[in-house]
Amino acid sequence: MRASLLQVAVNEGESVDSRRRRVAAMVRDQAAADLVVLPELWTTGAFAYDAFDSEAEPVEGPTFEAMAKAASDAGVWLHAGSIPERAPDGTLYNTSLVFSPSGEPAASYRKIHRFGFDQGEAVLMGAGDALVTVRLPETVLGVATCYDLRFPELFRGLVDSGAETLVVAAGWPERRRAHWTLLARARAVENQAFVLACATAGTHASVPQAGHSLVVDPWGEVLAEAGPDEEVLTVDFDPATVAGTRERFPALKDRVLGLDRPRR
Repeated sequence: MRASLLQVAVNEGESVDSRRRRVAAMVRDQAAADLVVLPELWTTGAFAYDAFDSEAEPVEGPTFEAMAKAASDAGVWLHAGSIPERAPDGTLYNTSLVFSPSGEPAASYRKIHRFGFDQGEAVLMGAGDALVTVRLPETVLGVATCYDLRFPELFRGLVDSGAETLVVAAGWPERRRAHWTLLARARAVENQAFVLACATAGTHASVPQAGHSLVVDPWGEVLAEAGPDEEVLTVDFDPATVAGTRERFPALKDRVLGLDRPRR
């Protein structure tokens, strides 16, 4: 299976419309991939809190339409990163969109863990409450977003729902880049799954972005890692490795805490 992670730069000065057209073209260029992944809130920037309300759109808004067409044009599965969604009741959500190779919507995920503590996303956006998996011909994706990476119980839930490849779209700050790599590898090891972690590059709202998107195998080995700037990171991997790893080293079978079953 071939995955392309599009590490989009979200530098200030580029309009949302311009970036949307540019990213759609980047997706169309990935026709040789099976799966294309975009980062979190790439239309606005994850730290551009002042733009969330003005740039929010319904799920089936302009970004949905552009990404559905790009997925269809390229014939790829597309995790289109996330957008600031405005729900019918006016609530904003950080919502990820997934499309099939025919451009049909396959899933949407509202970010559960909102970053900011008592400011920013944490107070401006509502929280999702549902885990989301997507079945591809080659693997089952588990969908997560940025700050979710710090909460291992979410990923356990995705694995319990059948996930074998964990996809994390992020707008991670450069000042905490060491955590980004550490946590991506940890989630891969503890869940014996592939992790595809796609981040933004550039600087917006005066916050330099980490970049360094990466693909990690079920043993925690980094198969590929991007640099700090806008880049397309493409990697071939074998999803069957997950089942083989879990069979040879069946640590997940020894789970005790958090399971509704008696202790052995």
